[in-house]
Amino acid sequence: RLFILWSSPFPGNAIFLAFLCSSYSLGEDVYYKSFEDTKEQTLPYFSLSDKELDKTYRQGKWSVRQILCHLADLDTILYDRTRRVMAEPKQVTMAFDQDEWQASDYNNFPLKISRSIFSNDREGIIFLANKFYESHGHKEFIHRRTGLRTLRQEFDIVAEHNTSHLAQIKTALNT
Repeated sequence: RLFILWSSPFPGNAIFLAFLCSSYSLGEDVYYKSFEDTKEQTLPYFSLSDKELDKTYRQGKWSVRQILCHLADLDTILYDRTRRVMAEPKQVTMAFDQDEWQASDYNNFPLKISRSIFSNDREGIIFLANKFYESHGHKEFIHRRTGLRTLRQEFDIVAEHNTSHLAQIKTALNT
């Protein structure tokens, strides 16, 4: 078992997050089970009823539908970013404004498409993490908003980010 302790790179979040990431050796590759676990936990939510998808975990916060679209978009960004950093380390990567992306009509974007995007991008992230987490994790890049980061930290963001949104979805569905 691997314990990961890191400071969240998301602006305004000064707390330290710790989470347990189980790992299993598969030959030379290391499979980080938390990536797949969060994927499998997230996928069923794309099939909820409209009433459930419209629930929020707190007044004024994103609905379950919006969170799911956001997860698909962010996995796309993180997949692209990891590929770029592996090929061209030390580059400056762009930040994105998640609220502006949400305003691009998450309420009407087909969840079938978001589900497919999320599932496929997550498979790519799982493959890359299995193959390169240890051997390329030291590669650095500069995030335009948060500064110097490593590829390993970027992989860790995937699991932490999805886990935090799963908690929000569960809270929304239980209110």
